[in-house]
Amino acid sequence: MNTKTNTQSKAKIPVLVIFAPTASGKTALTRELFSPKGSHFIFKAEIISADSQAVYKQMDIGTAKPDSELCKEIPHHLINLLNPNQQYNVSDFVDAADKACEEIYARGKLPVVVGGTGFYIRNFLYGLAPTPVSDEKLRNQLKERIAKEGNEALYEELKKIDPQSAEKIHVNDAYRICRALEVYYLSGKTRSSFKADGGGKLRDKYDFLFMVLEPPREILYERIGIRVNEMFEAGLKQEVLSLIEQGYGADSPGLKAIGYSEWFNENGEPIISNCYNIEECTENEEKCRQLIRHHSCKYAKKQYTYIRDIPGSIRIPYTAENEQIQHIAELIRSKFCAYLQCPGI
Repeated sequence: MNTKTNTQSKAKIPVLVIFAPTASGKTALTRELFSPKGSHFIFKAEIISADSQAVYKQMDIGTAKPDSELCKEIPHHLINLLNPNQQYNVSDFVDAADKACEEIYARGKLPVVVGGTGFYIRNFLYGLAPTPVSDEKLRNQLKERIAKEGNEALYEELKKIDPQSAEKIHVNDAYRICRALEVYYLSGKTRSSFKADGGGKLRDKYDFLFMVLEPPREILYERIGIRVNEMFEAGLKQEVLSLIEQGYGADSPGLKAIGYSEWFNENGEPIISNCYNIEECTENEEKCRQLIRHHSCKYAKKQYTYIRDIPGSIRIPYTAENEQIQHIAELIRSKFCAYLQCPGI
């Protein structure tokens, strides 16, 4: 049962939020802190994934999902929800994360939001920005234009109207391009002007502890290189081919992610299944490997964009692994032992 020792703990839901870029060790950290088998086990928790691509089924290797053993040790939420051809957006995430937090805390456990999708995390911390409600007629017109003119034409249009939003949207992300244009044409205001800043206040329903892991860039890039090689050794190519054989393609929302989009050429054709000899297949596969590594490093630099200037955030610098885990464990204990039963407390 919960031990709640103060008025604040009765009024709010405690939530630990951990943001970190790709390949920075988030999964290993949560295992050490919240698995009964972990070296610094604090108390029982459940993980809410803040990863925009982990929601997709059959995309396990390229998204580096937690393995089945870890999911048995620590329950995970918001993974394997949709097929790769289904759309998932930030409002879906915030609604689902809210529901999960309430249910997890009701079970006497700590909700832990972990991921590298800064856009999702910022909107969860502040609440969704009040953008105009979607207009079906305008949305269909924009979809027709995308189909006729192509993504790039509308992306260039967005760059002129709202360069700040365009900078954060990939040219292949037709859904977000259309949404940003829709917001502008409905309101006369850019999508980037609708900021999820809650008037500068974090959401009142939660008592947050927000941590940002900051590994040095050179170490992070080295880890990304290792991660990409491990993905290929684990069968990333076969995973992508299986998805293609099922009819998913470059226009499927899931396959626009890093690790998957690189397997298609600029015309949306798969480059690995259409090669004509072993040498060409090998060359294409190596090209994919290099592109995934390059795009992952580039993305890692951008991941911090959405979580800058969030009040109360605690930056966790890179130290020896055991020292870092010990430091984080102490912060969590200090913050949340008033809400939950801590061993020895």
